[in-house]
Amino acid sequence: MADHSTCPPLTRQSVQAAHKRIEPYIHRTPVVTCSTLDHLASTPQAQRCPSTGPNTASEPAPHGPTKDSSTIASYTANPTVRLFFKSENQQKIGAFKARGAFHALGRLIEEEGIDSVRSRGVVTHSSGNHAQALAFAAKTFAVPAHIVMPTISTPSKIAGTKSHGAEVVFSGSTSEEREKVTQGIIDRTGATLIPPYDHPDIILGAGTQALELEEQAMEILQTSPTLASDEGSKKPRKGLDAVIAPIGGGGMLSGICTALHGTGIRVYGAEPSFEGANDAERGLAEGRRIAQVKTLTIADGLRTPVGEIPWSIISDPEKLAGMYSVSEDEIKAAMRLALERMKVFIEPSAAVGLAVMLYHEGFRRMVEKESGGKEGGWNVGIILSGGNTTMEAIGKLFAKPEGVEERAQGTVGVDGGKVAENVPG
Repeated sequence: MADHSTCPPLTRQSVQAAHKRIEPYIHRTPVVTCSTLDHLASTPQAQRCPSTGPNTASEPAPHGPTKDSSTIASYTANPTVRLFFKSENQQKIGAFKARGAFHALGRLIEEEGIDSVRSRGVVTHSSGNHAQALAFAAKTFAVPAHIVMPTISTPSKIAGTKSHGAEVVFSGSTSEEREKVTQGIIDRTGATLIPPYDHPDIILGAGTQALELEEQAMEILQTSPTLASDEGSKKPRKGLDAVIAPIGGGGMLSGICTALHGTGIRVYGAEPSFEGANDAERGLAEGRRIAQVKTLTIADGLRTPVGEIPWSIISDPEKLAGMYSVSEDEIKAAMRLALERMKVFIEPSAAVGLAVMLYHEGFRRMVEKESGGKEGGWNVGIILSGGNTTMEAIGKLFAKPEGVEERAQGTVGVDGGKVAENVPG
C-alpha cells in the first residue's frame, strides 16, 4: 500500500482530488427523501418507536424516558426535520466500500506501476463489504486478490467476494486473528496490504460520498416545490445542517468528517450498543481508543474497533460533533421503516444512522438545543452505507416464534392450525 508519508493530507481538498480519481469507477448514488420519515423524525419519541417483534422484551428500552399521552398531546415539533438519504446500498458491490478500495488501489498503481502490483497482488481482511470492494477493484485492474474473512461473515458477503475471483481465507473474528492470518499471506505471497479502514487513501476515498451528498441535497432543496424558497425571495436556501453516518472501523466516518470540515455541516457517528459494539462512544467518553471489540450485533459490518487513524480524526471535537449508539431493536425498527416505507433494501449496519435519528432521545434533545428554533428546521443527511444482505437473512431477522404469526383479517384455529379468514386473494 502507498506509504503514509506519500499520501495526500487528510483535507477536504484531498477528498475532492480522490473523487476525481475514482469517478470513472463508481456510481454517483442517488439521494432520496421520504415525507413519512421526515414526519416521524419531527415528532416526540413515544410516537416514533414501534415494536419490531418478539425480541423487544429482551432488548434495552429506547433511550430516555417515554412521554405520557398528555405530554405528547402538548408537544410541538422543534425543529422540523428533513432527511436526505445517501443510497450507498446502490453503489457498486452494494456498499460505500467501493470508493475506498478503488482509491487505494488506484493510488498504489500510480506509485508502483501496474506490472509491479499485478506481480505481487493485494490482500486485506474484512467481514464482507471491503472484501467485496477490493475483490471487485482488483478484478477491474486484473490484480490477484487474497481476502481474509472471519468465519462469522455472512454467507452472502462470502459468496459475493468469491464471485469476483478473489482467494478467500478464513480467520477468527477478532482484529488480532484477522491480522495474523493476513500477515501470513503477505509473508507467503508478497502481496500488498490494502487495509479496510485504517489508511489515509481509504479514508479519502470513503469521504467522497459526503461531497456528493452535500451537492445533491442542495439540488433537491433548490428544486423541490415543497422545499424551495418562496418565489421572489432573495434569501438563499441553506443546505445540510448535519450528517449521520455509521461507524465500525471508522474509515467512512473519518472520511466524511474530513470532507465536511470547515463547511459548517455537523457530523455525527452512529453505532450499535449490543455486547459493547459501541466502542467509539465508550472510547470518546473515556478519552482513549478501545482496541478490541467482540460482538455479534446484527449490524455485522460494524463489529470492528475504530482504527488508529480514524480515531485521530473522530476524537477531534472540531470534526465530529457527537457519537450515539442504539439497541438491536431500534436498528431493526429503522430497517423495517426503510424497507416498508421507503422501499429501500438495506443491511442492518446501514440502518443505524436512521435509528439514531428516530429513536435516540438524547440525540433528539441535542437537535432541539442546537437548532435553537432556527427558521427552516434541520436538514439532515443520513448515510445508507450498504445493502449486502439476503431475503433469507431479513426473514430470519424479523421472524416471529412458531404459532404467533398474524394474518391479515385471519385467526389461528383452536387446534393451532393457521386459518386465513377473509384474506384478499
